[in-house]
Amino acid sequence: MISLTSYRGIHKKGTFSLSDLIAITKNTDNFRKAGAVALFVGVVRGETVNGEKVKKLILETYEEKANEVLEKICKDLSKNPGIINVQIHHLIGEFNVGEDLVYVSVAGSHRKEVWPTLRLAVDRYKSEAPIFKKELVIRADGSADEYWTSEEGCQ
Repeated sequence: MISLTSYRGIHKKGTFSLSDLIAITKNTDNFRKAGAVALFVGVVRGETVNGEKVKKLILETYEEKANEVLEKICKDLSKNPGIINVQIHHLIGEFNVGEDLVYVSVAGSHRKEVWPTLRLAVDRYKSEAPIFKKELVIRADGSADEYWTSEEGCQ
């Protein structure tokens, strides 16, 4: 069972879901002040930036450091005016195209506060959290290759 006080975290694939995120969000102390919740769900893209077919993605992390970074991002952004709660939950393991990888939520007093904070949360976790991706790429000629990728150039 997921703790209803958890605001961030790294989770093995299959141990955390979008419904867990929504339950945690709605059970936070100040949720009664919320007028808007914005969600971001990152999924496995089926194509590289070069147009090559991606078959699967493997995500690994230095979990303790990643949790520290995610917690700092959430705490920093929760201090923004009108923001009630920020959460980032990233999954690790082996994923197929279309599967969920990350959930980010921002609860705030009004929609005008949640949208920019959601974008900042996504941009910050992508640039700051030590999460590493390995793609299995299938080329048009049928050959395959696995390699580690970064977030640079993938906006």
